[in-house]
Amino acid sequence: MKKTDLAWWQKTIAYEVYPKSFLDTRGQGTGTIAGITSKLDYLASLGVGALWITPCYKSPMVDNGYDVEDYYQIDPSFGNMVDMDELFARGREKGIRMVMDLVFNHTSEMCPWFVESRSSRDNPKADWYIWRDARPDGSAPTNWRSIFGGSAWEWCEERHQYYLHTFAPQQPDLNWECPEVRKALFDIANYWADKGAGGFRIDAITYIKKPAVFEDGPVDGEDGLSAVHAATANTPGILDFLHEFKAAVRDGRDIFMVGEANGVGPDELGEWVGEHGVFDLLFEFSHSHVPMGEAELWCRPAQWKLTDLKRALTASQVATATNGWYPAFFENHDQPRSTVNYFRCGGPLDAKAKALGTVLLMQRGTPFLYQGEELGYGNAQWTSLDQFDDVQSHGQYDFAISEGLSAKEALAACNRFSRDNARTPMQWDASDNAGFTTGTPWLPVHPDYAQVNVAAEEADPDSVLNWYRTLAALRASRDELVAGSYEELLADSEQVYAYRRQGEDSVAVMLANLSDETATYDASLVEGMGLLAGTHGSTETGTLRPFEAVVFGS
Repeated sequence: MKKTDLAWWQKTIAYEVYPKSFLDTRGQGTGTIAGITSKLDYLASLGVGALWITPCYKSPMVDNGYDVEDYYQIDPSFGNMVDMDELFARGREKGIRMVMDLVFNHTSEMCPWFVESRSSRDNPKADWYIWRDARPDGSAPTNWRSIFGGSAWEWCEERHQYYLHTFAPQQPDLNWECPEVRKALFDIANYWADKGAGGFRIDAITYIKKPAVFEDGPVDGEDGLSAVHAATANTPGILDFLHEFKAAVRDGRDIFMVGEANGVGPDELGEWVGEHGVFDLLFEFSHSHVPMGEAELWCRPAQWKLTDLKRALTASQVATATNGWYPAFFENHDQPRSTVNYFRCGGPLDAKAKALGTVLLMQRGTPFLYQGEELGYGNAQWTSLDQFDDVQSHGQYDFAISEGLSAKEALAACNRFSRDNARTPMQWDASDNAGFTTGTPWLPVHPDYAQVNVAAEEADPDSVLNWYRTLAALRASRDELVAGSYEELLADSEQVYAYRRQGEDSVAVMLANLSDETATYDASLVEGMGLLAGTHGSTETGTLRPFEAVVFGS
């Protein structure tokens, strides 16, 4: 396969923007759509051609926009539809297409659909959400625990029933079994596609299909509850809904759809992506679960090895080698910073960031960068739970305390895994509040902003930012780094992640030492090749210094 055989979204780099934390143009302390528009040249310098914008629809912001009140309006805190139209237009001029985030598993409790649904048992939208009667003793219908902690059921006095919420109580789950619900959601997607969206990222899509029978699950914590995703994630029949979605929205358009698919493993990707699948790409989280553990309980982190991480990444590459396309990523708005998450050792964050960036940008698939990743951010370390905005962090803290952890240990778990680690304001320069806002930022700026910021890194030829730009340019210039095959090398190494990208007329080999000790490898792997890029500037073969990454090619 050659690069010319690929669609536009397979040949570019995607970048995720968290609007609330990107750039404030009003001095209000939260980011704006106009702020994104003003930085399109910066994004273009990273080779970005697809810009994923997390939800900016009208919302009460209980979960920072993932609780949508109105899918057809922009939340006033971000601007208005005129600002969004301007972003779409300026993006097209610079070759950057917008990717809208569709939150279709649930809405806000303030959504007019839910307001009507909860009003009675016989209104026109009575069955648009998941309603169940209480047990004879008045308790919740099942023992499911929401992903954000606590029961997944909330009592509604108007209907004298419980409604299901996979996430926060303010995020009631939609009932996809109702044809009117599906049509309303498809209409929303088509509205944004008609406006010019280049694609969609579909949030929490594996939860939309509920089981035919609601039953208690096995208790997995002292709270007496069972994780809701064990009962509802990737339920049989879900693909029927999604094929209907694809036919109504995707088919016949020059766009792409990427689903967030917790609960889908590499062995199932063939049913989810590709010619006969429902999406073009799929975010599956097998590699993200390596440090955290499948239970996703922050107080019980996994014990893991580098080979576990490599095995998960390679399994996804193998699963999409001949069917579908892979969205390569290490960070997003729900993940801790990769410089902390994917290392079992200490060491300088900039060196770790360069090594991981090399692993990411040389992979087969469409790389997805998350804002600040290209600067080498680390996690924010806060001293009080009050400093966390993330609703999930508060739920995980309470669960950790219920499991017998001390307040210090529970806070450490939040500092390690909290989603707020990825949500601190973007660091543009060394001025007050990192140039993000002239007001009071909604979330504290990372304390390292005076050194780690765009302006400082643009002026430093050896910075993480300029390394990412080097890698983006290298990727764009070589056919095998976009269209070539993927073959893992040194699979048993607990220090080095290595793979070969083979094109029709060229080949490249990437090697990255992800440990804090010198590593060696068989120099014959790169025999006859020249150094295309290296974090340490050395042309020596057979040895990698701590956190050194190199790309050889011929």
